[in-house]
Amino acid sequence: MAQRHLDPTTPLASPLEGPAPTGDALADYLRAQATEFLRALRLHRETGSGAGASEGSADAARALRRSARRISSSLHTFQSLLDTDWCEGMRPELAWVSGTLAMEHAYTSRLERLLNALHRLSGSTAFPAQPAGATASAKAGAPGQTTSAPDRPTAPAKAGTPAHTPSTAPAKAGTPAHTASAPERGNLTVGAAKAGALLDRQLNLARTRAHSTALQALGSSRFHAIADKVAVLASEVPLTKAAATTDLRPLATAAEGRLTDAVAALPLLTAGNPYNASALVHGLSPDTVPHPQDAPWHQVRLLLRLHRYAREALRGEPNGNAVVDLRLLSAGQALNRHRDASEAAAAAAQAARTPRIAPATAYALGVLHADQRHEVEAARFAFQQCWQKETVGTS
Repeated sequence: MAQRHLDPTTPLASPLEGPAPTGDALADYLRAQATEFLRALRLHRETGSGAGASEGSADAARALRRSARRISSSLHTFQSLLDTDWCEGMRPELAWVSGTLAMEHAYTSRLERLLNALHRLSGSTAFPAQPAGATASAKAGAPGQTTSAPDRPTAPAKAGTPAHTPSTAPAKAGTPAHTASAPERGNLTVGAAKAGALLDRQLNLARTRAHSTALQALGSSRFHAIADKVAVLASEVPLTKAAATTDLRPLATAAEGRLTDAVAALPLLTAGNPYNASALVHGLSPDTVPHPQDAPWHQVRLLLRLHRYAREALRGEPNGNAVVDLRLLSAGQALNRHRDASEAAAAAAQAARTPRIAPATAYALGVLHADQRHEVEAARFAFQQCWQKETVGTS
């Protein structure tokens, strides 16, 4: 993917040079995204989606989600230039496709994040020491790595001999990645190992269900109807008569304004202190609903995405050759980490509510929950720093 980076010193909403982009530019952008959707769908069907699906199938699913998000976001931002009934019918359907396909990946990443945190908090460097290129294999091996954890800490911990750990690892390991990290399992306490096994069971069950749901969705008449509409969109965009002469920039500016207003409502002053512990408030609440303080940050993340995609449409460059604003990219990454840490903390808290678990297991899950809430706070601090630099650059 060829990408060009904007100079970080340029304003966030720098005016476009040349003639004003109109509905024709929007039509070109939507056709390009519809073509990407159809190409990803074909690749997904060719690479398979069952139990033996290849990495190409996962890449195709991500491409499907990307194009669906961009089309849906463009329909939201530039709805006044498109057929209203068509937009109202397409947007929720595209959101359904994107959300359904995202769940399996979300559960996989959440389990990997929590297992890595357990090892980090236990003083093990097995997972963090892996190179970045090993992420895919780590994801594939994460469920199997944790399944045997409860049976491991008792005997090796008392034996205290390094020969014990390798002797049991090859028998249960099915992959080289597992064997490499297995000796570090002895560093986990009994509570941490059982916490990892509990999370493994719960999140793998959720991931399996999400996978089945995605397969059913892709084979449903509802999805085929959406694919047919996207195929029509690839050749014919339902623009209004006035769209050909309407400047897109005011609509994109309105999207940026909604983002700016939402950011202004965030407690950025508090987030400017990296150790304010505000993300831990209500941490002992028995309520199972998500932290109410997270919702405004999640909303900013969605508005930032709308703003990014509106800028893509204005520049007339599909995501394959996109101009990347480093500030927007950094801000989006910080908010993605915020969401991931928030959902991981909720998963740890949910696991801790499992009936009849040992006190040591509940304690380990509580420490894990607090750790992820600290990660939430760190992500807020990173976003605050990024946004303040952006504000200085545009003033």
